[in-house]
Amino acid sequence: MIETGGFGWMSLGRGIAGILVVIAIAYLFSYDRKRIDWKLVGGGLLIQLVLALSILYIPIVGSLFKSLGIVFVKLMDFTSAGLNFLLGPYASKSAGFSFLLHSLPIVVFFSALVSIFYYWGIIQKVVGALSWLLRKVMNISGTEGLVACGNIFLGMTESPVLIKNYLPTMNRSELFLVMVSGMGTIAGSVMGSYVGMLGGQDPMAQQMFATHLLSASVMAVPGSIVIAKIMCPQTEPIQKDSKAEWGDEGHNNVLGAISSGTVTGVKLMTNIAAMLLVFISLIAMVNYFTNNVVGHYTGINDWIVKITDGKSDGLTFQFILGVITAPFMWLIGVPSDDIMLVGSLLGQKTILNEFVAYFQLQEWRDAGLFVSQKSVIMSTYILCGFANISSIGILLGGLGVLAPEKKEMISRTGFKAMVGGALVSVLSATIIGMILG
Repeated sequence: MIETGGFGWMSLGRGIAGILVVIAIAYLFSYDRKRIDWKLVGGGLLIQLVLALSILYIPIVGSLFKSLGIVFVKLMDFTSAGLNFLLGPYASKSAGFSFLLHSLPIVVFFSALVSIFYYWGIIQKVVGALSWLLRKVMNISGTEGLVACGNIFLGMTESPVLIKNYLPTMNRSELFLVMVSGMGTIAGSVMGSYVGMLGGQDPMAQQMFATHLLSASVMAVPGSIVIAKIMCPQTEPIQKDSKAEWGDEGHNNVLGAISSGTVTGVKLMTNIAAMLLVFISLIAMVNYFTNNVVGHYTGINDWIVKITDGKSDGLTFQFILGVITAPFMWLIGVPSDDIMLVGSLLGQKTILNEFVAYFQLQEWRDAGLFVSQKSVIMSTYILCGFANISSIGILLGGLGVLAPEKKEMISRTGFKAMVGGALVSVLSATIIGMILG
């Protein structure tokens, strides 16, 4: 696999073009284009750029994220102790990596850890500091800053619980930011599963993906604010004195927090396993008709294999998505040889979910289909978010319970929030790709 070529004028030009394309798409979807706060947009983009440059080129910041990645991987290793007890010799990776056995259990352990850290107040302190900084720099309300930063650690239905007492009185712009930040980020409880899936049995690969996923999660916070405030500008006065308070999960002790986090993790693991089973089976069924029937009997398969140099098996679901999104991938700076692969991953993430897309990324990476390492890294950022069609229903269900009086507004803006969440991940990938060269 070819390494990244380093920063240059070409990568700078394509990166700027990609950022402008992402901003233009958000602008087209905007509810009120005349009221967009371009100063806020510029500030958010500057924060993302500084974060990316710092992580990649400032040794102390890069070392910090690398160290966090090492800690993250070490925490994943502790899951093996529980697996060895439960499964004995079947827990070994010597026979190969199993997503069910070696990746999904990490979700349960990390869910319990998040609950413990919340009980001890660690998450509140980190998120509170980031929220304060965003309120000062980007002029957003306390509730918006809290929920946006909370999404670094929590899921799109858990993070709004932090401000559940404020949701009924939030205006459309504030509520839209809550939705976009949930769609544009991932939960800490599932991040370990992504690292285990992408890194496989290679500790160095695990550390690399952990570092980039952590970076993507942090960059997504200002990115969410930028995209949300373009698509749904703040047209009503911001309540400057609204300091959001943290919700109480009701745990009397650390054992209660562990129990609650474990139960949540088991539910999450079960849902993920079921969704993967269904979606991957559906893709196989679709591919049977498009590839084995249509493509085979029309001869299209041979033509596709030839023009893709064997990267595609024929008229598959993945190939169709790649063709549709390839021009967009080129605009945001993905290496030309890999635009169809990365575009297909974005399509799979949006139509199905990010787990299916990450699973496909891991398969294609292991098969050596990517020409450039840059494409793999950009894909890691592009897929780092919950923006998919099914998440609209999840958001409607979660926020609808917390703020039933806002249910109609949530349902009307759900699709645009999904688009916004997808743009957040693409924006982060574009900035990283521009710097990598």
